[in-house]
Amino acid sequence: MSTFEERARTLVSQMTLDEKISQMMNDAPAIERLGIAAHNWWNECLHGVARAGVATVFPQAIGLAATWNVPLLHQIASVISDEARAKHHEAARNGIFSIYTGLTFWTPNINIFRDPRWGRGQETYGEDPLLTAQLGIAFVKGLQGDDPNHLKVVATPKHFAVHSGPESIRAEFDAYPSERDLWETYLPAFEATVREGGAASVMPAYNRLRGEPCCASPTLLQSILRDRWGFDGYVVSDCGAVYNVWKFHKVAADAAEAAALSVNAGCDLECGSEYRALGEAHARGLIDEATLDRSLVRLFTARFRLGMFDPPEQVGYAQIPYSVNDSEEHRALALRAAQESIVLLKNANHTLPLAKTLARIAVIGPNADNPTVLLGNYNGTPSSSVTPLAGIRAKVSPNTEVVYTSGCGVFLSDPAALDEAVALARDADAVIFVGGLSQALEGEEGQKEGLPEGLISKGDRLTLDLSDAQEQLLRALHATGTPIILVLLNGSAVAINWAHEHLPAIVEAWYPGEEGGTALADVLFGDYNPAGRLPVTFYKSVSDLPPFEDYHMQGRTYRYFTGEPLYPFGHGLSYTRFVYSQLELSSLELSAADSLGVSVTVTNTGERAGDEVVQIYLSAGREGYPLCQLAAFQRIHLAPGQAQTVTFVLTPSHFTRVRDDGQRVHEAGTFTVWSGGGQRDWADGQAATINIIENVC
Repeated sequence: MSTFEERARTLVSQMTLDEKISQMMNDAPAIERLGIAAHNWWNECLHGVARAGVATVFPQAIGLAATWNVPLLHQIASVISDEARAKHHEAARNGIFSIYTGLTFWTPNINIFRDPRWGRGQETYGEDPLLTAQLGIAFVKGLQGDDPNHLKVVATPKHFAVHSGPESIRAEFDAYPSERDLWETYLPAFEATVREGGAASVMPAYNRLRGEPCCASPTLLQSILRDRWGFDGYVVSDCGAVYNVWKFHKVAADAAEAAALSVNAGCDLECGSEYRALGEAHARGLIDEATLDRSLVRLFTARFRLGMFDPPEQVGYAQIPYSVNDSEEHRALALRAAQESIVLLKNANHTLPLAKTLARIAVIGPNADNPTVLLGNYNGTPSSSVTPLAGIRAKVSPNTEVVYTSGCGVFLSDPAALDEAVALARDADAVIFVGGLSQALEGEEGQKEGLPEGLISKGDRLTLDLSDAQEQLLRALHATGTPIILVLLNGSAVAINWAHEHLPAIVEAWYPGEEGGTALADVLFGDYNPAGRLPVTFYKSVSDLPPFEDYHMQGRTYRYFTGEPLYPFGHGLSYTRFVYSQLELSSLELSAADSLGVSVTVTNTGERAGDEVVQIYLSAGREGYPLCQLAAFQRIHLAPGQAQTVTFVLTPSHFTRVRDDGQRVHEAGTFTVWSGGGQRDWADGQAATINIIENVC
C-alpha cells in the first residue's frame, strides 16, 4: 500500500503549474478533475473551536497555563478536536468548505510572554520555557490524536520564533536576541512541540530574526526546524507576512521576489495572496517547479493524513457525531478548567471563602456582568455563559440580597455610577469588585474580537496599572469601610500595588471562558479550593522592565529579574496548608551523563481537601545561569491529613547552559535543588545541593 507521501506525490504530479500555485494559499480551490475538494487552511482553536459558530469556550490560554495541569491541557485539546471534527464533517455534508470549517488549526501560541505589555501574551502559556513546552506538547498531542493511521486535526505551534511584540511594529521589526537567549528561552518550546509533540505544521512569526523575515528564513525553516529537529510537516505563513517581506521588511523588491524567497526558504503555504505571483517568479527564474512540488507534497501529505482522500467509513475520526459539540460533558470540563485556573493572590485574615448566608453583597465593577470579557480573543461562541454576577447570585442563599452596578467602565469613569456604587457598598456586608482588563486594553494589533462595534485594538499596553477609573472607584469603595474582594479578569499581569496594600483578598480569574462566573463563585464561597499558580511575574511597575523592543532576557521574567515582584511566578494560595518534607536526591554528585532523581513528600496539614502544584527549581548561583529555573512540576490532590511522595527525574540537559557563542556546555559546579509550592523563598519548601563533577562541551 502506498504511503500518504507517495499518494501526495502522485497527485501533485498530475497538476498544472497554475493548479499547483492555487493550492499554496490558504483559500485553496477545488480541482474537480483530480477529485480535490476546496479547502481553507485557516482555522482557529486557541481555547475552543473559534469563529465557527457555537462551541465550548474554555479559559483563555494564559488561564489554562495557570492550571499547571498537563493532563488537563491534553484532555481539553482532545475535546476541542472532537468538536472541530464534528463541525468539519457537518459542514462538508452541507457542501461548505469555507474558512473556519477545516481541520488545519493555527494553534497553540507558544511564544514566551517575556513582557507584560504585549497584548497577545494572553494567548500564550506564560513566561517560562519548560511550562510552555510541557503544556504545548500536551495540547498538540490532544489536538492531533493518537490514531496510528490518521491525524485528528493538524496543530500549528506559532509564532516561530522570537516573537512577543511590540504589535505596532511587528511587520518590520528585527529581533536580535543573544545566542544564549535564543536557545535557552525562545526556541525550547518549539523544539519540544516538534520533536516530542509531533506537530504536523509550524507557523513562522511576522518579524525578522537577525535580518531574515521569519517566514523567509533559511536559518529557522531549514537549518533549525528541518535539519536540526527533523521536522517533516509543512510551514504556513502568518496572514500577510509574505506581503510584509517586500513591503515593510524590504528584503525583496516585489511580490514575486518575496514569494520565491519564502518558498525557497521552506514556507510551503501562505495566508494571503502574494503567492499568486509565483507564476511570475517561476517565469523570471526565481524559483523552479521542483521546489513548488516539494511544498505541494508536504501540503497534500497533511491532507491525506487527515483522511480527506479516504472514504469516511475508513477514518475513525469522521465518525465523531455532531452531538458532541457544546455537550454537557464539554461544559463540565470548561467549568473544571476555569476552577483550576483561578489563582488566589492574597487572603489576609482568612477573608475568603465568604459565607453564602451574608445578608447583602454588592457586586461592582466593569467586568462583573459582561459576558464578552469572559472570552478573551481567538474565541468561540458559547451557547450560554455565566458572568461573575450570575455565578454569585446562583451561589448564595435565597435570603442573601445581591445588588449590582458597574461603577465605571474598564477604562472610562462614570461619576453617577461611582456614586451609586459607593452607596451600595455602604449598606453591604461585603463588596466583590470585578475589574481588570479587556480586549479594549490588550490584544492583537487590529483585533476587533471582544470589542464594541467600531473599536479596533491597538494591541499593547503602555502601563501595567489598573485604569484610573477603576483605581478611583476602588479607593472610594475602600473608604466606606466595607470589606472588598478584588477579582481580576485579564490576560496579563496588572500592577495592583494599592489594592495589595489595602484590600484583604485578591483573586486572579483571567478570561475564564463560558463557565467563568460559576467557577469564580465556587472559589469565593468555598465550594472549590483554589490552586492555580501564576504562569507570569506580576511586576510593581512598568519602570521595572527593560525597553519593550529589547529581546535580551536580562532583567525579564522570574529567571532574570533581580527586583522585588508584586507576585512571583508560581505564586498561588490555598484555603488549606501544605508542608514539604523529606526532599531526597538520587545522588549528590553527577557526571555529565547522569540524570537526577528527586522526590519530596507533601502533606496537607489543613482542614480542607485541595490541589497543590509541586514545583522543583534549580539554581546554580553563578554567572551565565538563570537566577533560578523551573525544572519540574506536578499538580496533585490531597485530602486533609493526606501525604504523598512525588517523584521527578531531571535529565542531564537540566544542568547545562548555552554560552554566548551558542555552544551548550555541561560545567562542573554546584546546583541547589529546591522544592515547594512556589519559588525558593517560600517558608514551607525544602532545599538540597548537588555537585556536577565534570566539564563537557
